[in-house]
Amino acid sequence: MLADFLDASAPYPMRFADGRLNHGLVHLNRVIDHPNIAIGDFTYASSFDPPQDWAVRLAPYTYPGAPESLRIGRFCQIADQVRIITASANHPMAGISTYPFGIFDHQRLPDYMDQITGLPDTVIGHDVWLGDGVRVLPGVRIGSGVIAGAGAVISKDVPDYAIVAGNPARIIRFRFAPEQIAALLALGWWNWPVEVISRATAALARADIGALSALAQR
Repeated sequence: MLADFLDASAPYPMRFADGRLNHGLVHLNRVIDHPNIAIGDFTYASSFDPPQDWAVRLAPYTYPGAPESLRIGRFCQIADQVRIITASANHPMAGISTYPFGIFDHQRLPDYMDQITGLPDTVIGHDVWLGDGVRVLPGVRIGSGVIAGAGAVISKDVPDYAIVAGNPARIIRFRFAPEQIAALLALGWWNWPVEVISRATAALARADIGALSALAQR
C-alpha cells in the first residue's frame, strides 16, 4: 500500500531495487530550511550530482530576508539541473547603469531601494513536473498539473494542466478539457490524506476523474 511507504518525513524517499537509499532524490522540504522558501509535502528534486545545499542549487538568488519568496506546492517533481531564478537575481534597471554598486558598498543601497523592494514572488502549484534543465524566471506563477519539457525557459505565467516547452516556453496543449481541469482543481487530490491517495493511485494513473471523484465522496 502506498500509505505504508510514502513517508513525507523522509529526506530520501526512494530506494533502489537492492535496498540502497537513493541520495540523489530528496523531499525538498526535508532538506531545505529557508525563511523565503516554502515547499509542500512529497515534492521532490533529483540530481545526478547531489548538492550539499539544495536551496542554493534550486534557487541560488533567493537569499534569507530577500524581498520575495518562492512557494512550491505538494507532489511536484523537479528534475536534474532545474533552476528557479527569483526576482532578486535582477539588477536595478531604471537608471543609466545596471552595475550593482550597492552590493559592494551597502551605504549605496538607498539609491536603489525603490527598485529592490516589493519584488514579485515565484509560485509553483501542485503536481507540477519540471523536466531536466528547466529555467523558471522571476515572478512566474505556474499552475497545478503543469508539465514543462526539458530545457523550457518559463518567462510568463502558465495555466493549470498546460504542457509547455521551448525558449521562451509556449503552450503545446492542455492535458485535459476545461471542464475536466475544473473538476480536478475542485477535487485537489494532493491535499487528501495519504491513505486516501493510496486508494486513488489507479485512478490517477488512468486519468479516471469519475473514479477519483467517487473516492472523494467516501
